[in-house]
This record gives sequence, structure tokens and C-alpha cells, in this order.
Amino acid sequence: QVQLQESGGGSAQSGGSLRLSCVVSGVTYSDYCMGWFRQAPGKEREGVAIIVDRFGVTIYPDSVKGRFAISQDSAKNTLYLQMNSLKPEDTAMYYCAADLCGEAPKVLAGDFGYWGQGTQVTVSS
Repeated sequence: QVQLQESGGGSAQSGGSLRLSCVVSGVTYSDYCMGWFRQAPGKEREGVAIIVDRFGVTIYPDSVKGRFAISQDSAKNTLYLQMNSLKPEDTAMYYCAADLCGEAPKVLAGDFGYWGQGTQVTVSS
């Protein structure tokens, strides 16, 4: 049974940093695509970082590229999202997600079947 549990959200000032963690159980990292998504009130859920172990790739949208970094520690069953140079527009509920990879990396929220409960990130100016 795949389970995900996020932690590490909270409040930060603009320009500050936060690190999110997600304990992932029930997966083989080499078989799964994993990612971080966020959803602000009234907006659609969007991907902010994807990691695909089998392809050795990480994927970021332009909005966070150079500021956010996704990583994983399979020995600790944990997925991380390091967020630097935070901006007020990064304020959202952040979710980690996982699903079996196919022939290509999964990047859309609708492609992921397993989700954590979310952790709130609030950035003030």
C-alpha cells in the first residue's frame, strides 16, 4: 500500500527558505515517478518539481526553476523539496505525489494516483 506524509510547511518571509519532506512508503523508487505539486485558493493544482529515478531527471516549471530543488533519499524513504528565494506567489498548499512511471516521465497532476494530505506554505512580503 502506497502512503505519503508531508511535513515542513509553515510561514516564511519573502526571500526566505523552507524545506518540505515527504515520507513515502510502499514504493520502489526506481519504478516510480514522484513529485511536488501546489494549489492556491481558486487555482488549479500545478507541478513544481518532478523526479524520475529511472531516467535520472528532474523537471521544474520556469516559475520555480533555480529556486526549488527536489531530491530523494531512498534509504530514508523520504522525498524533499528545498525552496529558496521564496516569493509571496509561492503561497499554497503543497502536496507530494507518486505513481508508477511509464515509458515517459509523468508531469501532470492527473497522472499521479497517490497523494499526501498536503502541507501549507505561506510567504509574506
